[in-house]
Amino acid sequence: MDKRLVAVFAALVVLAAVPAPVAAEETRSGGTVVVEEGETVDDDLTAFAGTVIVRGTVNGDLTAFAGDVLVEGQVNGDVTGFAGNVRIEGDVTGGVDAVAGNVIVGEEASVGGQLEAAAGNVVVDGEVRQDVRVGAGTINVGPSAVVGGDFVYDGDLNRAEGAQIAGEVRQEPNVGLDLGFTGPLVPNWVGWIYGFLVNLALGAVALLVFPRFSSGIADRATADPLRSTGVGLLVFVGVPILVALLFISLVGIPLGLLGMLLYALLLWLGYVYGALAVGVWIIRKADTGDRWLALFVGLLLAALVGLVPILGGLVQFLVLLLGLGALGLGGRSRYQRRRDRESDEEFGSESI
Repeated sequence: MDKRLVAVFAALVVLAAVPAPVAAEETRSGGTVVVEEGETVDDDLTAFAGTVIVRGTVNGDLTAFAGDVLVEGQVNGDVTGFAGNVRIEGDVTGGVDAVAGNVIVGEEASVGGQLEAAAGNVVVDGEVRQDVRVGAGTINVGPSAVVGGDFVYDGDLNRAEGAQIAGEVRQEPNVGLDLGFTGPLVPNWVGWIYGFLVNLALGAVALLVFPRFSSGIADRATADPLRSTGVGLLVFVGVPILVALLFISLVGIPLGLLGMLLYALLLWLGYVYGALAVGVWIIRKADTGDRWLALFVGLLLAALVGLVPILGGLVQFLVLLLGLGALGLGGRSRYQRRRDRESDEEFGSESI
């Protein structure tokens, strides 16, 4: 095995094994991530998947990046969803923050905190004990809805007869763009610094071990960011589906477990490379090409933006897709060049 690959893998294992000086957090990824009925997750849960389903109990916050997010059980914290669809059918002790195509609070659902959503369509049929702030194309408040605070919205509101709203109902422009700024901006500096330093360490390892490849990834992302982001989305959604298919057969289960680990590492590396690309684009404005400065600036900016609820998470997700796509394109290009060299060598030996 290439010594550089061994060094990178060892560094990843060491970095991933270092315990954070904050509350523990569990991360899951795959085609479908399920917290089964009767199962309890005692920490915060972060999930990257095509579908995330909670039928059991999560005793911390749930953060989900997925195509679909469904909460049928109980989350004793906040739910943050970046997804095509976010549906709450169970109990959420905290609040719900969602950026999605559709956000639905079902008839049997109970949300203890605020509901904040930016979506194409929002449906509230259950109970939200505090304020609701939603920006959407269509907002439907069903007859069984109970809202304990104000209802602030931007969009086309349809309120059914029987819906109970304790506070003021008012329309404000651009609600979907300013969600989440009422809470504390810096929830935990220790965890923030820890995350920044670990990401910086991973980026440093990548630049030291693969300097040319890393520079090529950053250049590719900045040259065509839309393409890189689009490819990143395909990788983000497609890889978990392929990994999930491995679990169909008994023989494929070990490969599936290895695939989940590698996918988690790929997401981590994609985020760091995305931040590097952002840093490269910024420092080019100052007529400098220092990759180390670009790494520091990109990660610092991404970390600072991430402190802003809802919007910060969305921006970091886009940074992840940017780096993930550039990484995928870079790997494909490198593989193709190797194939071409092998073909040329084979053709040359046959000619001789």
